Amino acid sequence: MTALFDSISKPSSSYFIIAFALYCVAFLLFVLAIAGKVWSGRDPEQHQKRWGAVAFAVAVAGFVFHLLFFFTRWHLAGHIPTSNMYEFMTFLGMMIVFAFLIVFAIYRKHIIGAFALPVAIIILAYAAVFPQEIQPLIPALQSYWLKIHVTTAATGEAFFAVGFAGGLMHLLRTVNFKDDSKTARREKRWLEFTIFFIILIVAFIGSVFTWNATGYKAVFTEEITVPGLKGAADEVRTVEAQYVLPPIFKPHDGKIVEMKPWLGIEEPLFEAPSWLKGASAGRKLNTVVWSLVSGLVLYGLLRLIVRRPLAAFISPMLKGMDPEDLDEIAYRSIAIGYPIFTLGALIFAMIWAAEAWGRFWGWDPKEVWALITWLFYAAYLHFRLSRGWQGKRSSWLAVIGFLVVMFTLIGVNLVIAGLHSYAGV
Repeated sequence: MTALFDSISKPSSSYFIIAFALYCVAFLLFVLAIAGKVWSGRDPEQHQKRWGAVAFAVAVAGFVFHLLFFFTRWHLAGHIPTSNMYEFMTFLGMMIVFAFLIVFAIYRKHIIGAFALPVAIIILAYAAVFPQEIQPLIPALQSYWLKIHVTTAATGEAFFAVGFAGGLMHLLRTVNFKDDSKTARREKRWLEFTIFFIILIVAFIGSVFTWNATGYKAVFTEEITVPGLKGAADEVRTVEAQYVLPPIFKPHDGKIVEMKPWLGIEEPLFEAPSWLKGASAGRKLNTVVWSLVSGLVLYGLLRLIVRRPLAAFISPMLKGMDPEDLDEIAYRSIAIGYPIFTLGALIFAMIWAAEAWGRFWGWDPKEVWALITWLFYAAYLHFRLSRGWQGKRSSWLAVIGFLVVMFTLIGVNLVIAGLHSYAGV
């Protein structure tokens, strides 16, 4: 948690830390409300209702402090704080909590908090690994469309996140872990992969915080290409790439400015390939490798502790839930988020692209994956409404859809170069 507390001196950061802490407390209270229903011998329903109300109030308080962080940073920066990965991810986390509060107010199911809030917490923790300094807007972002496009796209994705939580809960509730048929084994395997994907992100965040706590730092110089506006020539800049994780891969043709030895290693092990382009491409490749290694280690440790698949370990906690309610929660969340995402990620994005780059569509990687996300959820709604896909098939689509969203937000920025690569800086 060093990265979070190092910035407490900044006026807005204390609000962020308070919001993050309150979300964590709210999550624990929701878990207590659910688990306490089993423990309480007198009136389990009353126990759950009481603790659930407290958990909801704490989550609302966290959201209020998150709003204070958002508007304070907006005032300090002079522009809406959604211009880089740190700002966008903190905003996305805030909107996930907002979506959760709306869905909870409709359905009053405490289990939603135990699964939706962790998604927001992970997103916020992930945001904290990026540089938190207020940065001036590059020319491509100096537009009022920054407010419109990014906020609506993130709001739609936030409801997809709650839909993911509902779909995952439904699968954990309905998959039969005692069945050894071919279909059941396939379901269990993919459900375990989904859990592993979440652990991968958590392990990466933990790795960054751990190395930050040791004070590790490595700095390289590299050349990046900044796209010009409306046909103008691209600009080549020499910039510094700062690593908070030990450099397994250094930037291609990058030069060492500063590097602390780690585990007796004084130089990067490899150089990023020349075809991997974009801002901080070497650092992004390094991040991917560290995420895979740390994720495999954490997953292996958890499996040793629980001595069974993690999905099978979590499943009994949802025994008292009605599967149809969980399926309905996932569907309604996605149904709310889809039109908002359509406006933000496609329509408003194309209008802004025409203003900034002189074309509505350019097959940029982020544009392509935004379109893939939109088409996927269009297929989800089509199969749900026209083909009657409910239950497991619908839940699998809800889970896979959000994995596509996360790859669009994280994987594209970490792996693929494009006009949106500045967002990863």
